[in-house]
Amino acid sequence: MYQDLRVLYWWPGMKKDIAEYVTKCLTCSKVKAEHQRSSGLLVQPEIPIWKWENISMDFITKLPRTSSGHDSIWVIIDRLTKSAHFLPIREKFPVRKLARIYVNEIVSRHGVPLNIISDRDARFTARFWESLHESFGTRLDLSTAYHPQTDGQTERRIQTLEDMLRACAIDFGGNWDNHLPLVEFSYNNSYHASIGMAPFEDLYGSKCRSPIAWNEIGDTQIIGPELIQELTDKIHLIRDNLLAAQSLQKSYADKRRKPLEFQVGDMVLLKVSPWKGVIRFGKKGKLAPRYVGPFKVLEIIGKVAYKLDLPQELSNIHPTFHVSNLKKCLARIDKSMNIIEKPVEIMDHHVKQLKRSRIPILKVRWE
Repeated sequence: MYQDLRVLYWWPGMKKDIAEYVTKCLTCSKVKAEHQRSSGLLVQPEIPIWKWENISMDFITKLPRTSSGHDSIWVIIDRLTKSAHFLPIREKFPVRKLARIYVNEIVSRHGVPLNIISDRDARFTARFWESLHESFGTRLDLSTAYHPQTDGQTERRIQTLEDMLRACAIDFGGNWDNHLPLVEFSYNNSYHASIGMAPFEDLYGSKCRSPIAWNEIGDTQIIGPELIQELTDKIHLIRDNLLAAQSLQKSYADKRRKPLEFQVGDMVLLKVSPWKGVIRFGKKGKLAPRYVGPFKVLEIIGKVAYKLDLPQELSNIHPTFHVSNLKKCLARIDKSMNIIEKPVEIMDHHVKQLKRSRIPILKVRWE
């Protein structure tokens, strides 16, 4: 636009005025692609103090149905020891049955956790699930809408589990739920770089007895205070290893991100999901806008999440979003969500002011 206008016009601060004209255009803000770093620096959860006090969980669905009727896997992971349970289930299990499986498989073995990190699956936001953990005294930390990176640990473990199941299906055939116990054993007995040992060794204080190391276990007997001291020292070592791994991960991640903050009352635009075939916010198709809005920021949730004032037609969408899904709206909006000043009117205003003043507008014709 500047290159086109400078052929015919010039006034003081012309390039700045044109830049403001573009940034305040609401349509341009909604449709233009951003070629910048993602917003929001990496914020990591605190390292747990003890085993199975802080866990994360998610579902793997749409698997081939086995002869036992299983078509999904419930993945539950301890955030400190990285030990995991892979529970075969059916996708249509009611929440009450899932709660019974949770008590039988997790609570009976490891006790009641302090908090659970999960996504906003309908089963995790159900009234019964929330009331159950409220009675247990467990805090539910649900991820923000459309931001699976919140529970990156479980997502990464699901990748590993799916690869192991594919390998079993290729080598051994049969139903995948028949291989699941051996896959869980193999996973928990494998070395993890973040904790510097296998989850079994972290969880029980010694290496698990396996066919490749029959004689390594049981040679030395540790009893009494020595066992307690060794377990405590090992927990401190694991927490130090996790802290080093988190610091390294944050240093890598923040190189590709930029800090961005909003205040309560700011107007922001909300990114529409680009996934094909997924209808989000009433917009679909390749020519749908990249952003919708603007919406007002109602509340700051944590360090990188914001609660928005969504209209009634979007009431079925959770109003909390990660900062990477938001962009500041520079167009001036009144209380009725109408544009106060349109960009074209701003440009006309500058030209009229220059005409009224005695500053000449230079008109140049290039030959």
